[in-house]
Amino acid sequence: IMKLTIGGQATTQFEPVRTAFTDLWQNSELGAGLCVYHKGQKVVDLWGGWVDRERSVSWSSNTLVNIYSTTKGLAALAVAILCDEGWLDYDERVAHYWPEFGSAGKAEITVAELLSHQAGLSGVTQAISVLDLCDWDKMVGLLAQQAPLWKPGTKAGYHAITWGYFPGELIKRITGQTLGEYFSQKVAIPLNADCYIGLPDRYHPRCATLNGPNHAPTTHLPGGQTENTINTKTSAIYRSAQLNPIIRPFKDACSKHWRRAEIAAANGHATAAGIAKIYAALANNGQLKDTRIISAKALARALKTEVEGCTDLVLGHEMRRGRGFILNTRAGFGPNPEAFGHNGAGGSTGYADPKENLAVSYVMNQMRTNDGTTKPRAEILNNAIYSCI
Repeated sequence: IMKLTIGGQATTQFEPVRTAFTDLWQNSELGAGLCVYHKGQKVVDLWGGWVDRERSVSWSSNTLVNIYSTTKGLAALAVAILCDEGWLDYDERVAHYWPEFGSAGKAEITVAELLSHQAGLSGVTQAISVLDLCDWDKMVGLLAQQAPLWKPGTKAGYHAITWGYFPGELIKRITGQTLGEYFSQKVAIPLNADCYIGLPDRYHPRCATLNGPNHAPTTHLPGGQTENTINTKTSAIYRSAQLNPIIRPFKDACSKHWRRAEIAAANGHATAAGIAKIYAALANNGQLKDTRIISAKALARALKTEVEGCTDLVLGHEMRRGRGFILNTRAGFGPNPEAFGHNGAGGSTGYADPKENLAVSYVMNQMRTNDGTTKPRAEILNNAIYSCI
């Protein structure tokens, strides 16, 4: 086993963040990256640990890792840019752009409702496999035929995996490009951000492997519970959203076919620096240095509150949601209510705080469940970051 090294730098003002990041390895961290921008400047860019469970290869500045639902924030941005260009209207019915979608009681669902998890399409009723998730046309076909699991627009329930096919299919219908291609052209390339939705084979050797929560030294729960039983949800809605199919972190989410596919709700691959750079532009009204990726007006439209004050049918707690972005609740993105972004299963996060002109991203390969026994790592890091401002 190699010795732990922490690479990268933090400015003097943010040096306490390095300490907080390093301390994570006292409590089952494997490999991770952390990047912070403040007022358009990169003030923290750290990485450390290992890319594999055997601890044989060190994490480096360009290690990529699957960021699960942190991808949703990137996809929400791509749709917001499409709206900015005048091709898509959040208030328009989805079926206007994607006619087949209008079947089975879905004719009136708007783009805004779809993106804010109100369409009742948090899962499909037919049993599917992980390979099915990698088959874009099959999934889009199933979702177009699927009847809503609740009356659209009346409630919200987290569309954990299915959500990604919606921005993707809208972008494809309107531009002819896949979401991954459009995101790359409009966001990643202009900003030179190391983020991908659908990872080219040539980058696969840069990927860290994921270690599931059941392999973390500190997350064994009393009574032999695992991450999937912790949620106490046995409802059909929960099962269809989270357990159909079950995605195994190592066997499935590290496979070649998963990495190549565009599962835009769950399989972005990125460095912390890549994600933070994108949110640095969003924290500053859509512009970083000389590069503008979206207008301030279009960003504000993407952040319009669509869901608040109701319990999410899948997650079992309240969420504030815009049109694809999570709007800050319960200090997940620091203390300011204006902050927005998206978190991913196991612990990754990316967000912007426009009030402080701050952007933060943390990525890791040791997944942990938020079981209340340990403070989430992102929260520990947020506390350290905000103490430096």
